[in-house]
Amino acid sequence: MIKSAILFVLFLLLGFNVFSQVTFSISGKIRDNKGGLPGAGVYLSGYKIATVADNDGNFHLSNLKPGSYDLLVQMVGYLPFSKSVIISDKSVQVDLLLKENTVQLNEVTIRADPNRAKYIKQFTEYFIGITPNSKQCKILNPQVLNVDFDVTKSLLTVKTTEFLIVENKALGYRLKYMLDYFEYNSRTRIIYFSGHPFFEELKASAAKKKKYIEARETAYYGSSQHFFRSLYEHKSLEEGFLINKIIKIPNPNRYPENVINENIAQIKTVAEKTGIRKVAGKIDAGLLEFWTKQKEMPKFIDKFSRADVNPDTLVHDYNENLKWMNYTEALCVQYTKEKESLAYSNTGFWVFRPLDVPENEISVVRLTQAPVRFYANGGIYDSRSMLYEGYWAYEKIGDMVPMDYIPLERR
Repeated sequence: MIKSAILFVLFLLLGFNVFSQVTFSISGKIRDNKGGLPGAGVYLSGYKIATVADNDGNFHLSNLKPGSYDLLVQMVGYLPFSKSVIISDKSVQVDLLLKENTVQLNEVTIRADPNRAKYIKQFTEYFIGITPNSKQCKILNPQVLNVDFDVTKSLLTVKTTEFLIVENKALGYRLKYMLDYFEYNSRTRIIYFSGHPFFEELKASAAKKKKYIEARETAYYGSSQHFFRSLYEHKSLEEGFLINKIIKIPNPNRYPENVINENIAQIKTVAEKTGIRKVAGKIDAGLLEFWTKQKEMPKFIDKFSRADVNPDTLVHDYNENLKWMNYTEALCVQYTKEKESLAYSNTGFWVFRPLDVPENEISVVRLTQAPVRFYANGGIYDSRSMLYEGYWAYEKIGDMVPMDYIPLERR
């Protein structure tokens, strides 16, 4: 049986690379209503590629392979800006208009929220994570976060109109993160967030850089990015991934629906004839509670399927830059080259497995909408297309490397 205490989905709107050796560029002008904006920072989401606009607001990003990219623009006094750009067979020219980050008078009043610290702590855990790497991360500007909790929906939402700055001293990155949205439902325990990260290298000595590289290698291998890259290249088995299905079976601990309904109806009939207040002793409260709980139990539960899934039958070509897959049951992905850590085993993300299944890192992937399309670098095209459980739900921003990260053996 497969269980999970916490479900998680992460969608990063990232660019991708393909194998063509031909490169192109993205250039253009950054301006406001008055004219060009010199000094604006221009970044590629998910990468370490950036530039600064010249005195006229012009910028140029070169040596880009065909693909889909997200441009991020940052300028003091203006709202963060993002724009999707597709490079196919020629360079692209864009004109970017920024809006001033004005604060209206009716927004100046700041209400003291006694729960803000608690909500920021929750956001940090669910956004950055609780892994050993995540614990070496720090949000440098938490004051830019706009936090709201809807009691009626048990929904925590976090937004920002500025780049969130996260310093990762485990992997040696400083992230500028444009957060599109963050949602955590404490009833369903499902996390959704989406955004655009830009990676900067932290300054470090040669010895420190070596430690960063080792930590990045560990973070990359076995990740969802590594998995989808290997699927794209038809090398998932070679890279150490085994795929099984999680199938639905009738819950053996639940009585048939007709039996449950008959017993509840019989109890209610007795209650109507006697009246609970008049003849309370004739109503078996314990029995009513038992059948009510039976009614609330899930009709089906998840079970680990022993049959291996052939990746070649799962993955299909969508176009020259995208592949896609679709399935009805959840996928169970094992990474056989790493064992689950003790730190992970002590969290609520742990996924139960049959006793004879090795303690490999296991992640469960459920489709929320089909099909799911993905790029050569492991980036996912379809927003909110997948729900992660297990190890990939455990690893979040604190264990993320750039989308153009190249492991040592391929350099």
